[in-house]
Amino acid sequence: MKSKKTNWLFLTIILVHIAVVFLIYMGRDKIEFGMITNCLVSEGIIIGPSILFLLPMKERFNEALGFRKIKISTIFMIILFTVLIMPLVTVLNALSMFFADNAVASMQGDILDVSFPVMWLLIGVYGPFCEEFVFRGILYRGYKTTGRMLGAVLLSSLAFGLMHMNFNQAIYAFGIGIFLSMLVEVTGSLWSSAFCHMIFNSFSVCMMYFSDWMMNTFFGGALADAQAEISNEELMAAMSIYLMIAAVTTPIAVCVLAWMAKNEGRVEHVRSFRMQRKEQGEYLISIPFIIAAVLCLGFMSLEFIL
Repeated sequence: MKSKKTNWLFLTIILVHIAVVFLIYMGRDKIEFGMITNCLVSEGIIIGPSILFLLPMKERFNEALGFRKIKISTIFMIILFTVLIMPLVTVLNALSMFFADNAVASMQGDILDVSFPVMWLLIGVYGPFCEEFVFRGILYRGYKTTGRMLGAVLLSSLAFGLMHMNFNQAIYAFGIGIFLSMLVEVTGSLWSSAFCHMIFNSFSVCMMYFSDWMMNTFFGGALADAQAEISNEELMAAMSIYLMIAAVTTPIAVCVLAWMAKNEGRVEHVRSFRMQRKEQGEYLISIPFIIAAVLCLGFMSLEFIL
């Protein structure tokens, strides 16, 4: 899929998202969406249009998106890699919380009302697979056709961040998107980014339920009751600690990426990035992407104001 068509897909996803939100808002008095339905619909918004865009392609989905086998040793290194990038993601999350509410924390009450296995499948498995299918499988590979490798990483990650439609998640999702794109390149497989994403989300879900259990067992209160307003001073202190940890773990994560590239026999492929040449007439950013980005920023700004 060429970059221009890729941008049209991104615009379609954003338009569908806004349309669905509008319809839900208009029918809020008649229809009440639970957390399960919310998760299914939110991921369906991105996976549905993407499949329709892929249907005309002659290649099979697994070949077109890069679902290739990876070594078992690489899988263990992906687990390590995920743990190593968590401090940096936490820093980005804390940074966004200086001016935006924590989007996930605001949904904790609704999430905890649903059983753990169900939410783990939806948030920890289903969501990451759908998002990797679209953003690293279709968008990133589409942008790569221009030969602008760094631009493809940054633009697909930006689209991934904007898709979350709130400033809090947009910032750290952009950072995660960069790491996930790099993971796809060093392993040559979309399974690697999907697995990393699943580990990350599953850890968040597990911690949410574990914290709630701790609060109920030892402090006699629900987790939601403990979510007091965090002062900027406390936020700055927490961010400073995680920043120091990230300063150590992030370079190690990059070394792990290099090890995976060697383990999967893709060192020369990664080195060839700088030798890539731009295809004449192919641009990463086109009008559809600009329109989509403006709509996303407008939606997020409106939500922030309200």
